[in-house]
Amino acid sequence: MSHAATPSRAGWQARLELKFEAAGDRTRLTHRRHHGPLLVQRVFHPEAPLPPPAAAAAAIAPAAVVETAAPCHAYILHPPGGVVSGDDLLLQASAAARAHVLLTTPAAGKFYRRRAAPEAAPARLRQELQIDAGAILEWLPQENIYYPDTEVELCTRVHSSGASHFIGWEIGCLGLPAQAASLAGGCVRQGIELWRDDRPLLIERLSIDGESLAARWGLAGHAALGTWLALPAQATHLAAARACLTQLDCAALTVACTLVDGVLICRALGARADWIRQRFIELWCALRPALIGRAACLPRIWST
Repeated sequence: MSHAATPSRAGWQARLELKFEAAGDRTRLTHRRHHGPLLVQRVFHPEAPLPPPAAAAAAIAPAAVVETAAPCHAYILHPPGGVVSGDDLLLQASAAARAHVLLTTPAAGKFYRRRAAPEAAPARLRQELQIDAGAILEWLPQENIYYPDTEVELCTRVHSSGASHFIGWEIGCLGLPAQAASLAGGCVRQGIELWRDDRPLLIERLSIDGESLAARWGLAGHAALGTWLALPAQATHLAAARACLTQLDCAALTVACTLVDGVLICRALGARADWIRQRFIELWCALRPALIGRAACLPRIWST
């Protein structure tokens, strides 16, 4: 993964490189390099290797069975606890052939109000995920909270190769709804990109400020939004996602699912990010067996 040089900025400059590889019947973290306050808090192996393919197929039918090493759960940590103007964070994570990695965070990300100095640069977070052929990567971070008057640039870019699998989501809380505080003069510019063999499947840009957050042509006052993705997916997965959502308590949310170029895309709007996160977790639990042939195993950090 290439990384262009970053101009000098006044805040934390942090970079974390991770590589996961199959070693026997387990996925292991084989490369870790960091600069600045971006770390791996912990690595776990809570899931057992799958049984032989024939037995797995019989046990999980009609799910897809993906033959990888047992998953590695890794928790990404930003020790300062929040991101401010001038901070520039870069996460680069890759999964090699037969590796299966689940990445999450121990708590919600917090993006604080911009510095008063007129020359203050926006807070920036870039996440580059590489999935080699025959690998699985699950990107399941907790939500980001954007404080009033923040200025944030966030980009998540996923590069998949050949017969690889990806499940992931991005969830954001715009302002502090519990305190009746919106973005005010803040701005959040968010990008999500999903590539397969250097071919773009999804390139999305979203720019939200106080006006677009409140306007009917924008988010109509919804303070939380989320996008849930899975690749590759088929019409049966879309039908399963829609059926699952009809059984969940989505009364306080606006949720829609679609299938575009083999990508299952589910979007949600609501008043609270934790409501969206819970529905996304339930959707992941319901669809994970059909997408990758494994029952859901919730990261223990979600229960603390």
